[in-house]
Amino acid sequence: MNRQSNRASQGGFTLVEMAVVLVIIGLILGAVMIGKDVQRNAEYAKIKQKFIDQWVVAYNTHVQRTGVAPGDNQTAPQLMVNGANYATASGGDMTTATAPAAICRGGSARIARGAQETTGGGGEFDLRGIMQRAGVRMPPGRAEGSEDRYVYLDSNGNPQELQVCFQWNNPGTASGSGNVMVIAGLTPDLARTLDQMIDGQADECEGQFRREGAACATSGTPSAQWAFNNTMEAGFTGIDPSGNPVNARNRDEDQIVTVVAHYKMNQ
Repeated sequence: MNRQSNRASQGGFTLVEMAVVLVIIGLILGAVMIGKDVQRNAEYAKIKQKFIDQWVVAYNTHVQRTGVAPGDNQTAPQLMVNGANYATASGGDMTTATAPAAICRGGSARIARGAQETTGGGGEFDLRGIMQRAGVRMPPGRAEGSEDRYVYLDSNGNPQELQVCFQWNNPGTASGSGNVMVIAGLTPDLARTLDQMIDGQADECEGQFRREGAACATSGTPSAQWAFNNTMEAGFTGIDPSGNPVNARNRDEDQIVTVVAHYKMNQ
């Protein structure tokens, strides 16, 4: 009896027991992966609700309190962001006139038309100064003095920073004409998610939310899905210095490529 008992106690796991353990491990790993996706989607929803939407509210509040878009002239309004610094084109042709600079917080190297704060200290181009003079409460953003910024983690776990500016686009601009919010620092999946939330469809050329610089189709033809994706590293353009197409490096440790979007304002 003792020999049989010792032999039984030294036996390994049965195939059934091993299968159960493997199934449990698989369920745990699947739950972890799903949990990461759920957490990322929740963060994207938070970015829209606590940052993007709150800047839309701040912009609309400025228009309601002053009667003009940020940076426009209250006595001779042009109905455009930074309209006080807009030079009317010859013959009044707004399609060919040079649009005024964007209004940012101290300028932006990532936004082509971002304006620096004026050297005179008046803050005419400074987004924070303009909002404060109108008594408009801004979203918390990154910190006091950086209300136009928001930091988040991309899908590789690396930090990314959003920045908000406002500008006026000439009629015919592919990313939307009129007054727009310019949002820099969007990873491709965040841009698509925001577009889906705002327009109900992820299309970089249609609706209120569009990609800056997108090559859009002609009228009456299908448009385009968002360019770039989260397998592309920061700085990736798809073209090498010789003008030849290249593949993305796709390393987990890379910071992901970002895009700039224009969100059309209603006023």
